[in-house]
Amino acid sequence: MGCLVWNAMNQTHDTECDLLIIGAGMTGMAAAVFAAKRKIETVLVGITSEMIFASGLLDLLGVYPIEKGKPIRDPWQGIVNLTQNDPYHPYAKIPAATIQKGIEELVAYLNANGLTYTCHTDRNALILTPAGTLKPSYYIPQTMWGGVQAHESKAPCLIVDIKGLKGFNARQIAAPFKDSWPELSHTSISFPGMEHSGEIYLEPLARSMVLPRNRRALADTLRPVINGFEFVGLPAMFGIQNPDDIRLDLEKQLGVNLFEIPTMPPSIPGLRLKEFFETALPNYGIRCMMPKRVLAVDKKGREFSVQIGDAEPDHVIKTRGIILASGRFVGRGLHADRLKIRESVFNLPVYQPEKRREWHRFEFLHPSGHPINRAGLEIDNDFRPLDASGQAAHPSLFAAGSILAHQDWVRSKCGSGLAIATAFAAVNAFINANPS
Repeated sequence: MGCLVWNAMNQTHDTECDLLIIGAGMTGMAAAVFAAKRKIETVLVGITSEMIFASGLLDLLGVYPIEKGKPIRDPWQGIVNLTQNDPYHPYAKIPAATIQKGIEELVAYLNANGLTYTCHTDRNALILTPAGTLKPSYYIPQTMWGGVQAHESKAPCLIVDIKGLKGFNARQIAAPFKDSWPELSHTSISFPGMEHSGEIYLEPLARSMVLPRNRRALADTLRPVINGFEFVGLPAMFGIQNPDDIRLDLEKQLGVNLFEIPTMPPSIPGLRLKEFFETALPNYGIRCMMPKRVLAVDKKGREFSVQIGDAEPDHVIKTRGIILASGRFVGRGLHADRLKIRESVFNLPVYQPEKRREWHRFEFLHPSGHPINRAGLEIDNDFRPLDASGQAAHPSLFAAGSILAHQDWVRSKCGSGLAIATAFAAVNAFINANPS
């Protein structure tokens, strides 16, 4: 894809492409998928991926209004209500049918490549969490779907934790459901071969599941404790690749329905997504340059010349368009000093409270959240970030994901939906601005 040239004078490689995506989180990865499917020559640049902190769930909209904090049943109606009452929210710039098309296109891509997701279509599902609560989400990994079914039917179910694994306690998960789900129980096991290991971490456990002998050993350990249960829930650990195959193999050995429960970060389902995208995207013609930072951008008419590297530039990317999907503070898309919040790549104006003391409310758990959570880039209807005059900063510069203003994705439980829908909108906006 594109053209790669060695520039001896500047000691850099020159790369030409149609579209540069800045950011390696869910937004950037989704935008890369949409670009690849539309045969757009694309380079993706990012420092690190925040997806290892994700649950693996694809939330659409779980809570609205934020002030009430009440989970909603129908996310599609919730989006309608949100956009009617909050016309500045990024969802309000995308028709509901387009949001649905983008989500379904990405899920179809994941399903076709071994990461299977499912949903109720007309409502959110409720997922068990390590805190003993229920989280509303829309598209659910198939490895977790048994937990949805078990809760909805109140079937005999056993939650199993692993001795030495912190942050996942089966008793704590089951306790709040004592009255509403009387046939929910809990137990602890030692992971085979790690009985004397002290503290245990999920990633080595998950990677060990690739070996059939380790799955047999786990099945042998579980078999004595699962009699009489229809469903058995475990921490998310069914491998990094092909988790459905691992789950099905264990189910065949044990004769019960198994399901994963998302854990505290770093998350195995999040790591699955990260490694999946990093492996799959190059096979679809996307050139991934990670970990790399954008060091300088030179605007040349409608095009850009972008220097990327570590401390010093080692690539210059010449591109017709850019999608800025660099995230917020963790992803370093936004930077806060003692005076104000700044956008890190283009120094674009950031919508934010006028004074530093207004970033946070006095009450830490204020029902409306903190104003800083809604800080970000304002965009036009074509997802182009605005300059200080309120006009598009550049005709071929677009923004998507959590860097956008007027949304609080954490509290409204819409992180993945926001990422995917705005990435879809931004790629389509690039195509409309750059007809072939």
